[in-house]
Amino acid sequence: QVQLVESRGGLVQAGGSLRLSCAASGSILNINAMCWYRQAPGKQRELVATITSGGSTSYADSVKGRFTISRDNAKNTVYLQMNSLKPEDTAVYYCTAETTWYHYWGQGTQVTVSS
Repeated sequence: QVQLVESRGGLVQAGGSLRLSCAASGSILNINAMCWYRQAPGKQRELVATITSGGSTSYADSVKGRFTISRDNAKNTVYLQMNSLKPEDTAVYYCTAETTWYHYWGQGTQVTVSS
């Protein structure tokens, strides 16, 4: 079992920045990749960013050049640095951990970007 705890969402003005954190615990050795998803009201859940166990990253077109996913292996933590935020980025952001058998989800953290 893997447990994920997200933190550091919040309210920012357009053009501002936030860094989300996701701390993993439990059976973490089998994690193949960690991801950030987001879901806004009335919209489908969107994959925002991915980092694999080998360190490769990928991003949704909507956030390329603005968001960066990274990890700190010593702390079993992944981050999502969000810069140049837009109102369209407003959503609940979820951290996930993918293993051979399960796809684990965190509780989500709200990010609100005001105009």
